[in-house]
Amino acid sequence: MLTGPSQALLSSLSVDPDAECKYGLYFRDGRRKVDYILVYHHKRSSGSRTLVRRVQHSDTTSGARSIKQDHPLPGKGAPLDTGSAEPPMDYHEDDKRFRREEYEGNLLEAGLELERDEDTKIHGVGFVKIHAPWNVLCREAEFLKLKMPTKKMYHINETRGLLKKINSVLQKITDPIQPKVAEHRPQTMKRLSYPFSREKQHLFDLSDKDSFFDSKTRSTIVYEILKRTTCTKAKYSMGQGEGRKKDSALLSKRRKCGKYGITSLLANGVYAAAYPLHDGDYEGENVEFNDRKLLYEEWACYGVFYKYQPIDLVRKYFGEKIGLYFAWLGVYTQMLIPASIVGIIVFLYGCATVDENIPSMEMCDQRQNITMCPLCDKTCSYWKMSSACATARASHLFDNPATVFFSVFMALWAATFMEHWKRKQMRLNYRWDLTGFEEEEDHPRAEYEARVLEKSLKKEAKNKEKRRHIPEESTNKWKQRVKTAMAGVKLTDKVKLTWRDRFPAYLTNLVSIIFMIAVTFAIVLGVIIYRISMAAALAMNSSPSVRSNIRVTVTATAVIINLVVIILLDEVYGCIARWLTKIEVPKTEKSFEERLIFKAFLLKFVNSYTPIFYVAFFKGRFVGRPGDYVYIFRSFRMEECAPGGCLMELCIQLSIIMLGKQLIQNNLFEIGIPKMKKLIRYLKLKRQSPPDHEECVKRKQRYEVDYNLEPFAGLTPEYMEMIIQFGFVTLFVASFPLAPLFALLNNIIEIRLDAKKFVTELRRPVAVRAKDIGIWYNILRGIGKLAVIINAFVISFTSDFIPRLVYLYMYSKNGTMHGFVNHTLSSFNVSDFQNGTAPNDPLDLGYEVQICRYKDYREPPWSENKYDISKDFWAVLAARLAFVIVFQNLVMFMSDFVDWVIPDIPKDISQQIHKEKVLMVELFMREEQDKQQLLETWMEKERQKDEPPCNHHNPKACPDSLSSPAPSHTYHGGVL
Repeated sequence: MLTGPSQALLSSLSVDPDAECKYGLYFRDGRRKVDYILVYHHKRSSGSRTLVRRVQHSDTTSGARSIKQDHPLPGKGAPLDTGSAEPPMDYHEDDKRFRREEYEGNLLEAGLELERDEDTKIHGVGFVKIHAPWNVLCREAEFLKLKMPTKKMYHINETRGLLKKINSVLQKITDPIQPKVAEHRPQTMKRLSYPFSREKQHLFDLSDKDSFFDSKTRSTIVYEILKRTTCTKAKYSMGQGEGRKKDSALLSKRRKCGKYGITSLLANGVYAAAYPLHDGDYEGENVEFNDRKLLYEEWACYGVFYKYQPIDLVRKYFGEKIGLYFAWLGVYTQMLIPASIVGIIVFLYGCATVDENIPSMEMCDQRQNITMCPLCDKTCSYWKMSSACATARASHLFDNPATVFFSVFMALWAATFMEHWKRKQMRLNYRWDLTGFEEEEDHPRAEYEARVLEKSLKKEAKNKEKRRHIPEESTNKWKQRVKTAMAGVKLTDKVKLTWRDRFPAYLTNLVSIIFMIAVTFAIVLGVIIYRISMAAALAMNSSPSVRSNIRVTVTATAVIINLVVIILLDEVYGCIARWLTKIEVPKTEKSFEERLIFKAFLLKFVNSYTPIFYVAFFKGRFVGRPGDYVYIFRSFRMEECAPGGCLMELCIQLSIIMLGKQLIQNNLFEIGIPKMKKLIRYLKLKRQSPPDHEECVKRKQRYEVDYNLEPFAGLTPEYMEMIIQFGFVTLFVASFPLAPLFALLNNIIEIRLDAKKFVTELRRPVAVRAKDIGIWYNILRGIGKLAVIINAFVISFTSDFIPRLVYLYMYSKNGTMHGFVNHTLSSFNVSDFQNGTAPNDPLDLGYEVQICRYKDYREPPWSENKYDISKDFWAVLAARLAFVIVFQNLVMFMSDFVDWVIPDIPKDISQQIHKEKVLMVELFMREEQDKQQLLETWMEKERQKDEPPCNHHNPKACPDSLSSPAPSHTYHGGVL
């Protein structure tokens, strides 16, 4: 049996040191929190894997800050023996190590505290843990003008009367679908916020300094220091060799005026990654409660798809920029609910009235015995119009009077959505203390600095060459040397990239974008040729069922080909857009992002909508007529629309492309690709790391687990897929009223899919402050305006809505639609076919055909001007153009009216903002008064100390009231 001391010793040895630092969330002392992680690759032999490099040390802030770059960081341990068998590092690795040492030394001088860990389960990977102490956090919060909550609290104005009762009823109804998160509950009190100031720390509630700056704010502050801190003095540590000497000379020349922040160091491979840590695990037994776990349970699970999003908690964990994205996605999804309901009603109206639609009934009436002209040359024969009965009936589901109403509704819906989002955005700005926030100019990108450095070196070389050839006067030599020395101090600060430097990149952008658009058009043309040739091939098939379904077969297969091409080209165009943006070398990340978004959106817009534009506005417009058809490459006859119009085909095209993109690209790709990358990365690391029993037993640190996650690549792909979907919902909604419904179903899954990806699959991104969604809002407004124009043209030119109105009010004998189909068909004498274009089997229908019909407004063959365009065509065209003008201007006016009626800032929010300003003024006035009163009291005490005491030995020091009689008072007019 163990004695007391032995048992105590055993228990002390059994304590896991990693548990004290919460498995990587804290430094080895267990007190200082890890705010950021730098990752780097290092070379070491397998024999040195068991060398313990983690060293516990006392929490001495001043000692940590005094460590310079020539001393090892805490946790690194003693340097390896130079006489070991480990092969020496090449000079590039040596240079990276020197840069890291200098950079980390500069971070220490900036006030940060660092701790190194190379004894990890990931072979060849080292981690630098960064902690920002309190004084650094206060200093940087003041520099960044971060608004922090003060001690002052005030009541939020609540609604009164009927509105208050309505709100209370709504809260009770929606309570089951509210997330169980403290941040999501309605607040009646709010703390007054003010930009942090070290001089006014007494205004803020500093009772708990550890939680005053949350993890998101701490990582933001550290990231700002990492971007600002530069590395400029590191030199090669190299052996002999002519090539190395040249490289050394080049590097030292570049270092003369080069700067290396964290973005440059990451781009150059000095560090492999840099990221803040997640708060902890999100699932498993004995997991401590944290915000990540709460987000996973209340937001990132598919089981809570019916609940509201905890947007405030998302913002608290990921920052304002990501919070705004999910808030926008939530508002967009909510607004799709009424659009989906109206779309379903329009579709059901079409279903209910299909049997009462006279034009489709006439087309299905076999007694009419209308013989149509062949759809292709030679192989196609004459056909009965009644064979297209199913297509005609299906067209009525989407081509009915309710479609026009739905187009107007969706245009107003888009305007209302934009206004609703602006108001929601202002509410979030108020809640998140972003009122008055202005984005400051970001740090230059690493690529921009490198390009400026290259330009400055060329400029310096040219100046040296000029000075070498031009003899200098002896009197000016000293002056010239001073100028040269001053010019070399900050050469890169004076050099900027002009449009001349970027002209080759701009030219490459223009040529590449035009070429990509041409490729898209060429692919659409290829699909058109496929459709024409496939229709001709199927027409020769001996099976009657195959020949009767030619149009459906060709349309479906062509759309699937289009879908596959669109998905592939989307990925290609995304890479090309990024490459084109990189060669432009934008100065800041914001500029880079905006240029990338514009190029990617332009290419993906053209790629996604070109096939749909073709069917909507070009198919069947330039086919010619029987006997005088238009041919592509003199071989392929242009394809025609069905007798019921191209709207049904447009609906099929739109639905398959939209649903296919959402199902394959947005969902399968988003789920499959990250998991595949994670698996490949895991297998790669497992192959690189030799098996070690001790390593397998040890639990991974938090920073090791996060290193295996996918890096955050920005919000551009997330926004892009939603913007393209918004285009499908608004641009061609006249042809597909169910588009909002499918978008709604997709978005319900998309929100949880994106949430799960952010919480479980991605490294924690650096929190970025933002007060709006940026350039995406302008793109949405542009699509909304374009949607009005496109829907006007779809209704007037693609559908039969206008021809039906013209016939009803100008040509109908009894005020009904009877005879409309016959009115839209022209006659053709089969003897007028060109040689070699007549059907090979003219008796396919069982009788000889003399006159066949085709859809167009032309004079009959027995007219003097046979086959010329008739007056009916011009009447219908005039009505179509008039409708476009009236519809466009009316809907634009109504949209602008909605924009004008709904204020951008809610009234209660503007009142609260004004109230905050008043309270802030009162707070500072009271503070000034207290200071003044305190100063007066102190001065009075000082004056009394300096005055001699009053007694009978010193009567002069006594007040006048004690040593002299009271003065007489004189009253004038009753006033003292």
